[in-house]
Amino acid sequence: MLSRSAQSLYWMGRYLERAQHQSRLLQLQTAALVDRPVQEIYFGWSRIYISSDRLPPGGFLELTDSDEFTLADSFTLADDLTFERSNPGSIWNCFAMARENARQTRNCISLEMWSHLNLVYLRLQGRDIQDIWSTSPETFYAGLTSDVDTFMGVAGATMYRDEGWHFLQLGRAVEKGQLLLAYLLAQLAAEARHDESTEEDWVSLLRTYHAVEVYDRNYSLDVQPNHVLDLLVSDPLLPYSLCQTLDTIGEQLDAIGRGPHAAISGSMRRLAGRLASVIHYEWPDVTDREDVLRKLAGFSRDLHDLITQTYFDYEVEIAVAT
Repeated sequence: MLSRSAQSLYWMGRYLERAQHQSRLLQLQTAALVDRPVQEIYFGWSRIYISSDRLPPGGFLELTDSDEFTLADSFTLADDLTFERSNPGSIWNCFAMARENARQTRNCISLEMWSHLNLVYLRLQGRDIQDIWSTSPETFYAGLTSDVDTFMGVAGATMYRDEGWHFLQLGRAVEKGQLLLAYLLAQLAAEARHDESTEEDWVSLLRTYHAVEVYDRNYSLDVQPNHVLDLLVSDPLLPYSLCQTLDTIGEQLDAIGRGPHAAISGSMRRLAGRLASVIHYEWPDVTDREDVLRKLAGFSRDLHDLITQTYFDYEVEIAVAT
């Protein structure tokens, strides 16, 4: 496969995973506006912005007891995260970039995949924050989440299982791991910034990753932060856990195989193995979990760089005739 095609499929997977994650966060956040305390609402916005490493409009979030100001702030923040063109992580931009990468690889994906993604993108062109806010914003975000699920279902049913498929899945897994680590660290940072967090803040974290029922089954109804971290980091059966994600990355790298340069490929595989081994063998005995999560986040960024060097931006050796 051409390296530029592999890179486009890898980034298409990343952008779609990012769009779905952002949509899920905003679905839960806008639903909380109906009946949750103001403090929880601002904690949720703070957590989202910390995880995205982006300053909110105005540069800071100011806690207020006024419901009217809370709704006005939420309107502005949701617009920034959904439709703002200058925000590279906005949902609009994620779908636009996923579509552009799909357009560049039309020969590598199925017609059904292109049609569905193009339709979602075109629907977004006619929407703005006032349009969705006047009805039910959480329904709009739930629809976008389902759109990505549908796309991945169509891909699973129609895409040829060659290297392109594995690069698409690799991009999704790398993005999923980075987003989870960023959000867990944001939870801890927001907790420190607000001096405390409520049980509902941790429940909403579980809800984001479809883990509430699994937590109740494994740990009972008493929500403990350490148990939440354990579940989201180390449970091998939870689809969104870091353990499951890192195992998927290893499987996709095995399926793709070595790159042109053995040394860089070896470094990439060793780092992927190191990440997985930390979760499988070291995490149960860790005392400073925030420090380990920070190190894992750094390793995950390094892994992306090595994947890029291995498969996309490698040097080409040219033989010179003598």
